[in-house]
Amino acid sequence: ELQWGHDVIDRQVAQMSRLLDELLDVSRISHDRLELRKERVDLASIVHHAVETSRPLIDGGNHQLSIELPPEPVILDADPVRLAQVFANLLNNSAKYTDAGGHILIAARRQSDGVVVSVTDDGIGIAADALPQVFERFSQVPSSQERAPRGLGLGLSLVRGLVELHGGHVVGSSAGLGRGSQFTVRLPVAPEQTPLPAGGASEQTEPKSPKCRLLIADDVEDSADSLAEWFRLNGHDVVTAYHGEAAIAGVAQTRPDVVLLDLGMPTMDGYEACRRIRAETWGREMVVIALTGWGQARDRRRTEEAGFDFHMVKPVDPPALLALLASAVPAGHRLKPSAH
Repeated sequence: ELQWGHDVIDRQVAQMSRLLDELLDVSRISHDRLELRKERVDLASIVHHAVETSRPLIDGGNHQLSIELPPEPVILDADPVRLAQVFANLLNNSAKYTDAGGHILIAARRQSDGVVVSVTDDGIGIAADALPQVFERFSQVPSSQERAPRGLGLGLSLVRGLVELHGGHVVGSSAGLGRGSQFTVRLPVAPEQTPLPAGGASEQTEPKSPKCRLLIADDVEDSADSLAEWFRLNGHDVVTAYHGEAAIAGVAQTRPDVVLLDLGMPTMDGYEACRRIRAETWGREMVVIALTGWGQARDRRRTEEAGFDFHMVKPVDPPALLALLASAVPAGHRLKPSAH
């Protein structure tokens, strides 16, 4: 019974997290505030990551998945996480709206000016009069009275927004109800450059960061403690604080190399905490990083004015933090403030 309860909670929390992420992403796209982290990456690695993400739904429906990719590498200038999210959303839709034992195909073909990736299924299909609205926010197109719409109707809107941010275009087609559907993504390829190292850019060796002393301040204790434990597992010395004044006291006592500050803390926010750290002689050589849910342009301007070295928006990928430390912390040296 305990395991059953744990599994129910785990599934529902994962579902809620996914819905909230989609809401936030769609909002950021509509307000032109979503930032892509582009790199040169092989399309094949993106597709395989998307398939890995969607595998539980595909296997749960007992579907047969086929993958067809060009024999030669197709190099894109893209955000590999966001583009994998595009194809995972399309695969998830095919898995959800195809009856058990169906067939799903994700195929890519190179064109002179780019690449075309299609996700095709033999599922329940889409009525012709409903096709024009499938990419609209909160659009839910019922295919029959027996099969109610699922989710919030954000997945395809997010797909369109992310594809367009990559300079591409997406279209949907269907021969009608009960006759499957196809969604086709067209993307530009990267200009010819030096070939990628074996394995692709997304599989390069993670930078090694020197072991250092950190202070993490966040009023959400679970967030501070879990991130601190992750850094400890990677060999760093870490202390935590749960409000701005405690952060100041902790920095004064431990003199860390790196300070990670949440901005919206009680008693003293992260902006003021950073200003007070910088006002001290011993605080001028520390790297101070804003680790926050506030990511608008005005927030970034305020962090720069307060004396932060970097501004990272939650949720932050922990390896990205390690990569930042590797670039900001010279091995064997005390830290010095980095240029923005």
